[in-house]
This record gives sequence, C-alpha cells and structure tokens, in this order.
Amino acid sequence: MSSVLATFGSGGEEPYARALRRDNQMLYLRDARSDSLSPSFAMDVSRWSDDADATDVSLLASATGAVLDIGCGPGRMVKAAMGLGLAALGIDVSPTAVEIAREAGLMVLHRSVFERLPREGAWGTALLVDGNIGIGGDPTIMMRRCAELIADDGSIVVEVHSDPQRDLSYDGTVVDMHGYQSDEFPWAEIGRAALERRAYPLGLELEESWDTDGRSFCRFVKPAAA
Repeated sequence: MSSVLATFGSGGEEPYARALRRDNQMLYLRDARSDSLSPSFAMDVSRWSDDADATDVSLLASATGAVLDIGCGPGRMVKAAMGLGLAALGIDVSPTAVEIAREAGLMVLHRSVFERLPREGAWGTALLVDGNIGIGGDPTIMMRRCAELIADDGSIVVEVHSDPQRDLSYDGTVVDMHGYQSDEFPWAEIGRAALERRAYPLGLELEESWDTDGRSFCRFVKPAAA
C-alpha cells in the first residue's frame, strides 16, 4: 500500500486518531522539513468534536441544495447542516473520524475527495473548513475538484489563512503534547488573495470574503452564464 497518499495526522504513532478518541488534546502541525520546532499552528481537537459554534453555523446561512463537508472529521458541520434542515454528507479519510461520526448517526463516507463521490456535479455547497483547503498539498487541484463537485449554481466555502497573500505547500507532520508524531503528508496553507489568483483560471469567482471570530473565509462560485 505504499502508493497510497499519506493523509493528515495518519501513520506513525497516529496522534490524530488518539486525540479524536480522547477528545481533549491539542495537535500541532509542523513543516517536517523546517529546522524550527515552532508549529505552523495549533489545533484544538475538542472543538472539532463539539457541536458547531455560531461561526460554524453562519457558514451555512446561505447554503442552498445539499451540503458536502470535505474532511468532515467527527462530523460537527454535517450535524449542523442537518439541524438546519439541509441534506448533508461528510467525507473523511480517517477511519477513526468516520467511525465516531457514524456512531453519532451522521451520514459520513470513508472516502477521499479525489475518489468518485455521490452527486458529482450536483452539490449545492462544498465546505473546506478547518484548513482543509490544504488537503493534498495543492489548492489548485482541490479547487478544481470542488468545481467538478458543485452544481452550476453551487458554491465553495473555504476557510483560509489570515494572511491574504499566504501560499505555502509543504510536507507536514502532526504531533501531540505527548510527542506522538504522524507520518509526513502533503499540506498547504493559503490566504484569500492567493486563492483567488489560483481559482480564477479554473472558472471560479470570489463572491464574498469575510473575517469573524478570528477566522477568515471565502465563498467561490461559478460565473453565471451570459
């Protein structure tokens, strides 16, 4: 199975799976090639396992059609969408995250966004929150895939880096407070302006961008037919 693409927090000592099951741990994402021991950022796994907060729910306020949460983790955004009466599906490559979400009765598939998915070309909203624009290490490829998944009148909601010009791809590794470390995996961080530059040649327009509660977001759409 060596040809399988390494994924966020997997392999090695499985810190991501450990944190999900304990529901009370911080994870730290680092550039595996950097000499610095300082993490790129810290992630509170308990927030991913909690119910969606007000900022999370606000991302669904203008959602139309069915919602696809890419990299859904334990499923808080799927649960929030369902609570608003929206059809929703989550996908994730972590067996532990999928198991937890299914235990909670949520519709979640153990699948990569780059595999064949239900409703190809018909999703109303594709969500890339919690840094998931970084999955696979190439935001252009991710945005192209999302454009294939959404309907002509659909949208892609992306949580981006706070620096609008940030555009960094690297091999990351995740470590927890006990020193348990994952294998390396491709990852990316990107801000609004940099993502807009990447999205435009793909036929995607930046419809809206905003900051709230210390987080930054963008909404991309396909241009209306003339």
